[in-house]
Amino acid sequence: MSHYLQINGQRLIDSLYALGEHGALPGGGVCRLAATAEDKAGRDFVVARMKALGLSVSIDAIGNVTGVYHGEETLPMVMMGSHIDTVATGGLYDGNYGVMAGLEVIATLQDAGIRTRRPLAVTFFTNEEGVRFQARYDGQRGVCRRVSVGAGARGKRSRRYHAR
Repeated sequence: MSHYLQINGQRLIDSLYALGEHGALPGGGVCRLAATAEDKAGRDFVVARMKALGLSVSIDAIGNVTGVYHGEETLPMVMMGSHIDTVATGGLYDGNYGVMAGLEVIATLQDAGIRTRRPLAVTFFTNEEGVRFQARYDGQRGVCRRVSVGAGARGKRSRRYHAR
C-alpha cells in the first residue's frame, strides 16, 4: 500500500478558474492589475479560501498576504506562493498557480489528517508584475526590507489591502 499523498487536481484547476473569473477578459485571459477593483476581488477570493482552510491570515504594510497552517512545533516556517496580479492580458496560471497550488497542498494535508511539524505559509506578493506602479516586485522587496512602506504604499493603494 502506498503512503504517498496526492493532490486533488480537479480542485486545484477549479480554484484557478474561479480566481480567473476576477478580471476575466471577454476573449479569454485575465486582466487583474495591482491595486484595481479586479485585484481586490481576486485578493478577497484567495483570502476567503485561506480562511476556509482555517489558516491564520495576515497582511503586511505593503499588502502582501500570508496564510499560515500552524505546525505542531514552533519552528521556522516553510513558505510557498507567488503573486495574483497580472499583466494587461495575463493567463490563468502565471503566479496564480504558485498560490493556489500552495493552498491545495495544505488542503491535501488536511484531507489526510496530517499536521506538519513546521508551520506552512502560503503568500501572495503585491505588485509583482509592476504594470501600474513601476517599482516591480514591491511585495518581495518589502519582505526583504528593500523598500520602505512609504515608498511602496501611498495614497489609495495603501488603503486597498485589508482582510475582511
